[in-house]
Amino acid sequence: MLRPASRRANQQGASPRTSPYEPDDTAPLRRDPISYGPDPREYQPGPAPYGPPAPGPGSHGQDPYRQGRPYGQGPHGQGPQNPGPYGQGPYQPRPFQPGPYEPGLYEPPADPPPGADDSYDADGSHGPGRRGLGRRRRGAKAPKGRFRRLLRRPTVRVILVLIAAFCIWLAFSIGQALTSPGGGSLSSKLAEWARDHYLGPVVTFGEWLSYSPPKVGGQPGFSLAVPSGGPTKYRHTKTFQPIIPHRLSSMAGTPLSGEGQWRVLETVKGEPAIFGTFLRPSAVYTSYVAGIVSMDQRLVSLQLRPGSEDPGPGNWHAQSWIPPGTRTGLVATFNGGFKINTSGGGFYLNGHTSGTLTNGAASVVYYRNGAVKIGEWGRDVRMTSSVVGVRQNLRLIVDHGRVPASVNQDVLGSWGATLGGGYYVWRSGLGLTRDGRVIFVYGPALNVHELADLLQRAGAVEALQLDINPFWMSYEYYKANGHPSDPTPANLLPTQQQSAYRYYSVYSRDFTAVYAR
Repeated sequence: MLRPASRRANQQGASPRTSPYEPDDTAPLRRDPISYGPDPREYQPGPAPYGPPAPGPGSHGQDPYRQGRPYGQGPHGQGPQNPGPYGQGPYQPRPFQPGPYEPGLYEPPADPPPGADDSYDADGSHGPGRRGLGRRRRGAKAPKGRFRRLLRRPTVRVILVLIAAFCIWLAFSIGQALTSPGGGSLSSKLAEWARDHYLGPVVTFGEWLSYSPPKVGGQPGFSLAVPSGGPTKYRHTKTFQPIIPHRLSSMAGTPLSGEGQWRVLETVKGEPAIFGTFLRPSAVYTSYVAGIVSMDQRLVSLQLRPGSEDPGPGNWHAQSWIPPGTRTGLVATFNGGFKINTSGGGFYLNGHTSGTLTNGAASVVYYRNGAVKIGEWGRDVRMTSSVVGVRQNLRLIVDHGRVPASVNQDVLGSWGATLGGGYYVWRSGLGLTRDGRVIFVYGPALNVHELADLLQRAGAVEALQLDINPFWMSYEYYKANGHPSDPTPANLLPTQQQSAYRYYSVYSRDFTAVYAR
């Protein structure tokens, strides 16, 4: 049957209704003339028409439904025994009554106010009458699930792998440095590793913290009249005239017994080849003693040796120690210069170079006949076919018989980072006299100018600083004592740190070996 057009139009424009009991939102809002109360869509102040009155100030939390009517009585007078046709059922909405807010079953509990007890009860409840619902104690560890979710992220995994790889490399590198042969304490090896890995400022800061300035005044802790027994006698021949150094005056004032007096340390073919003495270099720090050596190149030859770590492995055709079978004729050894990468120059030996031989650098040049010369590279000494070794280190501190003013300028930057940044530290130097003797000086509490003065006072006209800080200082002389193929070493200064046998095993830094001709 066809419907009227007006009804069809209304059917097409209206929204479909899913239930006959669902209100029609499209219909205009009209007041029901037969309703039993005000329109629920309009706000009506005052008490609800069907509910009990709101609790007054004197109710004290009593049930509002007990006021004025029997328990459970509805708005039309029906009680629970006689609800009536219009009685309030258990599922019908009650009038709104203000009261405390109660969270829903699935609503997370609100955070407790500051200072509230955040602990769990023994039965798992959170506070009186409330369940914890997964809340944790303040300061407790994060759930394992959160950590596992964090580990599932690719970025976190990559970062952890990089950190693990770095830690493995760091442990391997430090372990290799600490267990490498070459002598030295664990602290010195660790410091060398740090300087090689761009941590020099950290090492210098640590040394500064542990640095103690030299003590003013006092007396030396050992006798300066050593070796005991007085000066060694030697014979004069027509074919050889030994060079006897003049006694040195003390720079500390009145000399002590034996101070500045030369004594023979080694002889070659009965002739005095190496002399040694002790001298106090300062009138302020009078308890510190420097050792001074004079070596006659007519009787001894000098050989440059590489270190196992500096300059390191290479085709040097020389060993980084003095093994058995090569000790016959050995009369002395002494330390080399700075590490090659901080020396301001290079290292050359038997046709191979570490670093760069630099013009203007102070240089010790070793020749094929066992002699050495000292001078400025490119001006006084240069590469020739007879050169077998070159050791460069900083600038000259004695140049043509004079101490340049530069020794007092920018001491830390020009002459090396010292322990704690102090000027008075262990230093060593090497010089050459006009008559060809080689002068070696080393000792504690020396500044650069005092080192230069000692070398000049001993007769050097060209000289350079070698190394600094106590661990690297060394001068050993060797006595056959009936075993010429295995002589016994002895330290010149009893205050030097390392053993006299330091070069009888693989050593990390370069040094010079002195043999009888």
